[in-house]
Amino acid sequence: MRTSFQNVREVLAHLDGLGLFHMDLSLNRMHRALGALDLTRPPFTVVQILGTNGKGSTAAFLASLCMAHGCKTGLYTSPHFVSPEERIRVDGRTWPAESWTAHANEIMAAAPDLTYFEFLTVLALLLFREEKVDVAVLEAGLGGRHDATTAVPADLLCYAPIALDHRDVLGPTLTAIATDKAAAVRGPAPVCTAPQFPEAARCLEEAARAHKAMLFQAAPLPAASAPGLGLAGPHQLVNAGLALAAWRHLAPLLGKNADNTAAQAHGLAHAFLPGRLQSVPGTKDYPPMLLDGAHNPHGMRALLWALDAADIRPAGAVFSCLGDKDWRTSALMLKHWLGEAPLVIPALDNPRAADPREVARACDGLPPATATVFEGPRALPDALAAARRLEGAGPERPVLLTGSLYLLAEFFALFPHLLAAVPPKALP
Repeated sequence: MRTSFQNVREVLAHLDGLGLFHMDLSLNRMHRALGALDLTRPPFTVVQILGTNGKGSTAAFLASLCMAHGCKTGLYTSPHFVSPEERIRVDGRTWPAESWTAHANEIMAAAPDLTYFEFLTVLALLLFREEKVDVAVLEAGLGGRHDATTAVPADLLCYAPIALDHRDVLGPTLTAIATDKAAAVRGPAPVCTAPQFPEAARCLEEAARAHKAMLFQAAPLPAASAPGLGLAGPHQLVNAGLALAAWRHLAPLLGKNADNTAAQAHGLAHAFLPGRLQSVPGTKDYPPMLLDGAHNPHGMRALLWALDAADIRPAGAVFSCLGDKDWRTSALMLKHWLGEAPLVIPALDNPRAADPREVARACDGLPPATATVFEGPRALPDALAAARRLEGAGPERPVLLTGSLYLLAEFFALFPHLLAAVPPKALP
């Protein structure tokens, strides 16, 4: 096994060799790594974000709130679209992989057996320590009990809505999934939660009670707040409300005023996360589009709700999905909502992808038949070219691109400039 890296290319090659989806459900390796690297208690405040839908958005809102109040802020999210660099940000800026080599060698010397997600989690912590951040917002990857971020002592935990996902790993029922996620409650640190299904709420209440942790219910922001949010859609009122409740508990730990309404508004308005109902103008390669990573029924429901609330009727949709997700439910929800608007289905360049012809057949089972399949090495560019030709496609009727984060990844790989945003700054 390699013990040292000469450059960042070798670091990235090592990560590729570990396998993005390899999991080994245990925290033992993480605890050993954190102990060896003197990160058992990081020198910054830590917030862990858990849940199923809305974790990334909640993390983006909270990080933006921290920055708006003048805190140097580390943000660790997953997955990435094009490069693992996207997962680690300091004050809103992606931390360049060129600076990873020395820290990657520290990790290999201390814990050469870490998985992909564990390695990047430890790397993020080392970079945050080097940059002397005041606070780190860590988004859990999968579950809670054995997630790498759970090995890091947290000063505050936030739970976005918990729903059915990753049933092959976490369990077949909502109770099983919520029990695993609630197992991240590991001490008396306060716990903030968005509104939950009753089964999930019960699991969180039991975990908080067992660890004598205060459990706080976060209310969604009022509907009138939606135009002032950096992330679009009425479902973001839930995520923004959770982030704001978390900030109010976090502010005293950071020596900040929890009631600075101007800074709060600034932070919520400047939150950014690519692929969350992201609006992009048209070019010669694609029409005006809305990009959203809805990849399960809960996410699809939130997306369609957001489009209804904004009175947006897309000219059509580009849709692809993974075969190991509940793609049929999501696809039929979208098809029913689109009605006669065309559905463009490119084949994903992913071994887990659902067969696009099978997806098209399922969608066309709801009349009228509107699905067109694109396959081959230019499946997505050809699908986007077809989307440009859809009747009515334009700024008033953008084309929706959704169904899988991997579809968005292929889109962003073609157009990486759309991943970037102007980082928010603190108020003067």
